[in-house]
Amino acid sequence: MKEPGKYRKIPSPAPYWGNSEDFLLEVYHRLFACYGPQYWWPAQSPFEVIVGAILTQQAAWANVEKAIANLKGHEVLNPAALRCLPIEELGQLIYPSGYYHSKALKIKSFVDFLREHYNDNLDELFAQDISSLRAELLSIPGIGEETCDSIILYAAGKPIFVVDAYTRRIMRHLGLGPSNNSYAAWQNLFMQRLPHQERLFNEYHALLVHHGKKVCKKLPLCERCCLLCLCSFPKPEDSETLSVGLF
Repeated sequence: MKEPGKYRKIPSPAPYWGNSEDFLLEVYHRLFACYGPQYWWPAQSPFEVIVGAILTQQAAWANVEKAIANLKGHEVLNPAALRCLPIEELGQLIYPSGYYHSKALKIKSFVDFLREHYNDNLDELFAQDISSLRAELLSIPGIGEETCDSIILYAAGKPIFVVDAYTRRIMRHLGLGPSNNSYAAWQNLFMQRLPHQERLFNEYHALLVHHGKKVCKKLPLCERCCLLCLCSFPKPEDSETLSVGLF
């Protein structure tokens, strides 16, 4: 007999590509039923979302909140004030978020771009279609794909799916994923199979992040998982008796 708590390998389920639309929506509905709305992005303005999207690169959100609070406390959370702020002083204010010097340079790059091309008018920047807006944002030093798409989804309110490490991990555990690991391939997995609705993409991404942080970790807490019956990850021996408490 195997020791308690050991895992048994179970066969991966058949690929869900044939009905992956239904499968992805089932995942969403189960996550939403378990956790409820996540109220993302936690910010008071679109510009705050943009700064937060830069600061959250390789940082815990609690530390980003400290950096944002510093910027608000010094009344510099606006494009004009950030441009005038010396790079060293900006770095000190955002120090809690880590990589503070490189992030200060990224913030400076964005506010310089915003003045040069849009006279600090975010509404004008966001008036573009998603493809044009994405191309412009990606041209700014320090704005990568995940940060870019976070800005488009959460600041501009346009339907684009944000992919992160939590998304990849959870979907792999569920037995669903693209043939390559590129950001575009993962994003297409959702964009090609879900309705293009800003509210859906917003909530789905937030729910995946919450689930990845709390349950579907690198060593997942399967006994707590609301997706257990959908999952192809090796289960505990007694997984058949676990209650996921969904409904």
